[in-house]
Amino acid sequence: MSEDQLPPSALAEIGSPIRETRLSGVETLARLAWGADLETASAARLALQRMMDDDSRSVSAAAATALEQTAVRLDPERVDFGVVAAETPRLVADVRVEGPPLAVAGATVTVSGPGLRAMLTDRQLRIMWLPRSDWLDGSVTVRGPAGWAEVRVTGQVAATVPLERVPAEAGGLRTYDGVSGYGGYGPARVTVLPPPPPPPRRQIGTTVLVAILTTLVVLGGAGVAMALLNDTSPGRNVAAEPTAPEANEEIGPAGSLAPQVTRVPLGARVKSLAAPTVAGTVRVGTEPEGLAISPDSRTVYVANQNSHVLSIMDVPSRKVTSVTLRNNPRFATTSRDGRLVFVSMYENDKRTGSGVAVVDARTKKVVRYLQTGLQPYTLSVGPDGNLWVPIHSEGRVEVFKAGSLERTGNITLPPNPHAVGFSADLGRAFSANHESNLVSVIDMRTNKLVTTIPVSRAPHSIAVSPDGRVVLVAGYEANTADLIDANTLRRSGPYQVGREPQSVGVSADGRHAYVVNEGDNTVSVLNTTTGVATATVKVGGSPRSITVAPDGRFAYVSNGKDHTITVLRVGE
Repeated sequence: MSEDQLPPSALAEIGSPIRETRLSGVETLARLAWGADLETASAARLALQRMMDDDSRSVSAAAATALEQTAVRLDPERVDFGVVAAETPRLVADVRVEGPPLAVAGATVTVSGPGLRAMLTDRQLRIMWLPRSDWLDGSVTVRGPAGWAEVRVTGQVAATVPLERVPAEAGGLRTYDGVSGYGGYGPARVTVLPPPPPPPRRQIGTTVLVAILTTLVVLGGAGVAMALLNDTSPGRNVAAEPTAPEANEEIGPAGSLAPQVTRVPLGARVKSLAAPTVAGTVRVGTEPEGLAISPDSRTVYVANQNSHVLSIMDVPSRKVTSVTLRNNPRFATTSRDGRLVFVSMYENDKRTGSGVAVVDARTKKVVRYLQTGLQPYTLSVGPDGNLWVPIHSEGRVEVFKAGSLERTGNITLPPNPHAVGFSADLGRAFSANHESNLVSVIDMRTNKLVTTIPVSRAPHSIAVSPDGRVVLVAGYEANTADLIDANTLRRSGPYQVGREPQSVGVSADGRHAYVVNEGDNTVSVLNTTTGVATATVKVGGSPRSITVAPDGRFAYVSNGKDHTITVLRVGE
């Protein structure tokens, strides 16, 4: 494949000596990479890879962003089968393959882990675990012309797992309680499916068989199998390994596999609750402010202002450790891989101590301090891994490059940016500008301010839904919240919440919004489609920030007056 497959107009744009024209060429390539013409799409991605070495930093950054937006993605990125009984025959989880048509064209699947199997059918990646060892810590990788993506798969086999039988349900389903659920949180329900009726016998002619074998070679090459599944719609099925039974597997009538299948509750499929409940309170440092949570949902980071301490809470045990920083921590976020924690800092005079501490999540030690402008606020990591730091007192956002943490961007915004959120698919960043009553819309490909959107008075915090479609803004002085369509940029609201809304978050499934009200010690819950309040939850004194776990089950609220964080159960 070469760039000769590209339209002449696209070749002219990316070959232009004018930077703005090449930027337009990157947009053209991104559009072509999403197209149904697979040869052109593949050539467009090759051209984007070359343009990452462009002499212009803005062109190079735009090409890198476009490549990520046109790459294969898996949702969710982790499957945890939890603790299962030793006699469990097999467990199945379905993962969605996302991205352009190129993402699934000719893709191959590989697995690593004992007893692990996987099959790709159109955009559904089916992962199956046949427990054969005490532990599973493996991976499933989808690789093709649109790059590669990986799902980490974990599980544990218990020698004995008590099963309390409950009455049979309609349709012959039998359900048992007591098996540990996703991530080890609470009980789950395990459904054992009844045996299906014997499949009708089929005869496949020689011509059809030859066609199938030819397709097998074209799609996957050696080591990739084609499967014909009963009761599924026609589609391409790519298996990572042959799914024939192993020697010690039970075989049912007519050679079929035993039909017992356990459906696993995936994090991305957790349903958010209209009325969350308080699941506990944990004491941390002095006057906790900003919060962050690791990508695996197992560690919460708490910036305790006025104490020079970053608290680190292990979620399963709720044990808290601490890291001492050079200056007062204010807000926190993590790198996309969870290996680094970034903490914004400044002293109470708002003139000294400004900077960002970089903490190694494994060693719990500060590895570096970044110099920033005055009063760095609610920092965030973008979809490309770059670190965005709102500089409150100087009306701008500083951007630090992923990896090197070299400052590569300086975006002037209306006074004064408090927080930044991202819509990866749309290539947009959104900033809440506290003193201007505006939300800024930034083109992440060019780091340019595109437009502003009027919102309720004193927008203090901003959050974007995981799918990048809904933007939530808190109006601190208006006691309201606004919703913005990230695509059309249309605002709805204002919606009444509690007093002095300080921080916002969105559920993992995007259905509910959470607004932390510092003035009345509550969290308001809104339906993100209608804006209607579904619940008001009492939390600790002077709540400041909220963070929602990626697995969708819990959210955490910092309570500045009580020196605690409240654990909210927000999904099931």
